[in-house]
Amino acid sequence: MTQRQSWLEGWRLLAVLSLSLIALSLWIASMRLFEVEGVRMVIRFTARSSLLLFCLAFSAAALARLWPNAWTRWQRRNRRYLGLSFAASHAIHAVAIVAFARMDPAGFAQATSAASFIFGGIGYGFIIAMSATSFDRTAALIGPRTWRALHLAGGYYLWFQFMVSFGKRVPAMPLYAAFLVPLLIVMTLRMIAMARHPRGQTVAAG
Repeated sequence: MTQRQSWLEGWRLLAVLSLSLIALSLWIASMRLFEVEGVRMVIRFTARSSLLLFCLAFSAAALARLWPNAWTRWQRRNRRYLGLSFAASHAIHAVAIVAFARMDPAGFAQATSAASFIFGGIGYGFIIAMSATSFDRTAALIGPRTWRALHLAGGYYLWFQFMVSFGKRVPAMPLYAAFLVPLLIVMTLRMIAMARHPRGQTVAAG
């Protein structure tokens, strides 16, 4: 376990996760011969992979504070790369959405709304800004205070967007409530960690 964690670190972790997401997305789309239903399956898959990676990054600092051990130290040490992997997952998600829009304009119009464009666009704006400032040089350019404000606001906005995106499907598909559980858990962990360590709390989303 320790050897695997020490090997799967940093940029190697990002490369493995990103390539795996690309390969899985292509495989899922191929199951429906790269037609509309296959693209929609990729949209659903990447929404869930993004949720998982976001929760891992968003909870990293809190878990390392509350339960320091080999796993949480690895998670905290690699939260930047988990955050970038989340961005890669959501980039694939965006490509699949564009493909859906081009392949089935009527179905796409029925599945989306003006609100989804606005709030989704804001979310992607945060993802791009947070990813761009997840490197030492760009983080230094904007300064620690601005970096913290950006990543804090972005992390909480994305958390809220996930809650809304999955939560609005619960009335029609109650099983979607299961996706809200990890979001509520990571927020609870952050609140507990913040209460115990009120100073120096930083977002773990990139």
